[in-house]
Amino acid sequence: MKSLRKFLLLLVVVPLVIVLAVQAYFFLQIWWWVDHNPGSTSFMREQESVLRDKNPDFRIQYTWVPYNRISNNLKRAIIASEDAHFSEHEGVDWDALQKAYEKNNRRGKVVSGGSTITQQLAKNLFLSGERSYVRKGQELVITYMLEFLMDKERIFEIYLNVVELGVGVFGAEAASQHYFRVSAAGLGASQAARLAGMLPRPRFYDKNRGSGYLAGRTGLILRRMGSAELP
Repeated sequence: MKSLRKFLLLLVVVPLVIVLAVQAYFFLQIWWWVDHNPGSTSFMREQESVLRDKNPDFRIQYTWVPYNRISNNLKRAIIASEDAHFSEHEGVDWDALQKAYEKNNRRGKVVSGGSTITQQLAKNLFLSGERSYVRKGQELVITYMLEFLMDKERIFEIYLNVVELGVGVFGAEAASQHYFRVSAAGLGASQAARLAGMLPRPRFYDKNRGSGYLAGRTGLILRRMGSAELP
């Protein structure tokens, strides 16, 4: 009986210790990134590995630029497209999550995440592209860590630099050069709206740049940009 109790205790304690250790790692890494810039993200490394399977010489496009060297047009376009209440919420838009949950229930699978900019950053920094409620739970934990340790401007600065915007293209500077041959600081309103419109399917729109849907979404984002509140 004692051996059984010991076994059951270990069955509970060991996984709990592992989970806590993983959370501690995430917390310390985020704390480091408060004033140090990420050299890469989990999502970047995953995509680079996939692309190198097809082409061993492939290298991702990624150049870090500070927040003040990214056009306000792109900042407003991303907020208008992805998270209109970014400056107001504490990391999670529960109304959007509820709508996503109801949509997923109707479809019988996870098809929508309802993610804020902070949640998207949490996923990109640490997690895979897998869609599951377990991964979503971990994403929420990391999201609150980000909001606890960083201000909104720093969260947005990192997001703008690591967001996927094409096939192996990450961040505002690399995307600006890739599509328009300009710096991130020099993006015009329509160019910025087009980049924002490519989310959340940037690889598809990189290969299908003449998409009518993308053109329509670009116009919608342009109309919404004026009301976007920057952190």
